[in-house]
Amino acid sequence: MPDILQILQLIVVTMLFLVMIFGIGFILNMLLKTTWFPIYLFVIVLLPLAIWWTWDDSKSTLDNFTAFSYVDILPVIGGFIGAYVSGAAIRALRRGGYKMF
Repeated sequence: MPDILQILQLIVVTMLFLVMIFGIGFILNMLLKTTWFPIYLFVIVLLPLAIWWTWDDSKSTLDNFTAFSYVDILPVIGGFIGAYVSGAAIRALRRGGYKMF
């Protein structure tokens, strides 16, 4: 059972990933004039890179994927939500008539 400090750290890191990916995605959306580029970047580049970085060749594929715990998965979900919200924010701004975005 994790103590309150570990739970607090997990909440902070998840929110940090959400805000960080939202900010990066928002800026990329503005510069590249795309809407869903951050989600594509997140799924095609960041997730495989994170899996490759933690991969252990001495384990089987199933053991490698089951080695991830909720502490590893929750920040990834927070980052994915941030990427989605950045695309939704850009789309809402464009629908609102803002041509800058």
